[in-house]
Amino acid sequence: MHPTLADLLQVLRLERLEVDLFRGESRDPGHHRVFGGQVLGQALAAAYATVEQRTVHSLHAYFLRAGDPDHPIVYEVDRSRDGKSFTSRRVVAIQHGAQIFHMSASFQVGEVGVDRQVRMPAVPDPETLPDLAQVNEEMRLKAPHLPPLFMNQNWAFDFRPASLPHLGNQASGEPRMEMWFRALDQLPDDPILHRNLLAYASDYYLLGVTFMDERLTLARDSLQVSSIDHAMWFHRPARVDEWLLYVLDSPSASSSRGFARGNIFTRDGVLVASTAQEGLVRYRPAPTPKTPAPKT
Repeated sequence: MHPTLADLLQVLRLERLEVDLFRGESRDPGHHRVFGGQVLGQALAAAYATVEQRTVHSLHAYFLRAGDPDHPIVYEVDRSRDGKSFTSRRVVAIQHGAQIFHMSASFQVGEVGVDRQVRMPAVPDPETLPDLAQVNEEMRLKAPHLPPLFMNQNWAFDFRPASLPHLGNQASGEPRMEMWFRALDQLPDDPILHRNLLAYASDYYLLGVTFMDERLTLARDSLQVSSIDHAMWFHRPARVDEWLLYVLDSPSASSSRGFARGNIFTRDGVLVASTAQEGLVRYRPAPTPKTPAPKT
């Protein structure tokens, strides 16, 4: 298996400290704070460890403090309810004695009912598209005054933008992006693992689409950006080692907050999950110039 993907699986493999108490390793994604998707995936793994024969259908989470990538995170699971059809769990993530995150998740027994969904947009096939490094180079040539759209990091997923935002407009309306992604290697046939990994990957680009407006993009180095909450609904099974299309948009930005939502489709157009997130997108105040000391 690709070493970066193997390391991610290790991160999602929690140590059980007590019946409902778990510990997970942390990784530094490059900005010395834990990636939100890591906490989402680990928290869902902790909740799943207390549930039998039921499948997660939704989660709702809040990011309270930045996680320290140099130390593990402890997850405490509260068994809120075990009903005939639904199971509810609440997970609290703790680091350095303080809560950094909490999540509610709901699980359901398998049932049959009405099945319908929205249609996947028509986009180019992933094999025909460049990777993020190529996209950044193309955008640099077209718009040298803008910072890179995407970070080039050693991720466990292959990302290929199927569409790019139009950044030539001062008020670009509703930012939108389509992104193909899949794991870098084949994964075990474990549906729980695939849902944990889907939760992990769902945090990529969801907040980023909120500031794909030239007024914010031009000032990216002056922005304070962080996730506030994250919601996810799992509609149908999916494998994250097969191509998935993440369709993202941001219908609103106000009060230094940006709101984003997303739909995740399989390659053949099956809607497997939906997401929503609100995040802080705030202009940092300009540094106060120092007043020279009076001459004596």
